[in-house]
Amino acid sequence: MSIAENIAQVRQLIAAAARRAGRNPDEITLMAVSKTFPAESIREAYAAGLRVFGENRVQEFAGKAAALRDLTDVEWHLIGHLQTNKAAKAAELFDAVDSLDSVRMAEKLNASAATAGKMLSVLIEINVGGETAKSGVAPDSDELEQILTGAPRWGKLKISGLMTVPPYAEDPEGSRSFFRRLRQIRDRIAARSLPQIRMAALSMGMSHDFEVAIEEGATCVRVGTAIFGERAKA
Repeated sequence: MSIAENIAQVRQLIAAAARRAGRNPDEITLMAVSKTFPAESIREAYAAGLRVFGENRVQEFAGKAAALRDLTDVEWHLIGHLQTNKAAKAAELFDAVDSLDSVRMAEKLNASAATAGKMLSVLIEINVGGETAKSGVAPDSDELEQILTGAPRWGKLKISGLMTVPPYAEDPEGSRSFFRRLRQIRDRIAARSLPQIRMAALSMGMSHDFEVAIEEGATCVRVGTAIFGERAKA
């Protein structure tokens, strides 16, 4: 199927999952994860109506950005782990960084956004599964607390929610408890009404489990393979 046909199918599944959860499908953002795919594929998805795209690597997107500069109504999100030495380039290229996982990175991004003359939307990445191979801050850690209470210092960052990548499970139901936990963490933080924190967004769910994520409260699902097809093996 074409990219446009894939998007239509994914949208149908999003709508069905939202109905099962008693939610409005319009409240759920479909993010196209375009890592490893060329600018031409992004343009196809754009022509089919998508306006939010996620990339995993700063350097890879830097190579595409010039060819996509005319797409002025697109939101570009960095969803992969960010190294501090790439913070300046990330702030220049992206509208949002969905993988904040340390105070040090918050400080770097805030300074870089100030230099770039822009506000940067940010999600805190939570490592709900406690996997050592994955980035993200631990749910009950001092680091998370320091990010939350440090927000007023970072005037160029708009912290608006949480993101997670749960442990992989062949059965999408295996992700449900992790998605539910992220929602509970989000709700607990939101109840504190912390200054400079707007804890609304829940970015969770990918091609194989986004329907379960929607049932558990996702406001954004990150879909790559189901839109663009299988990625070439390295």
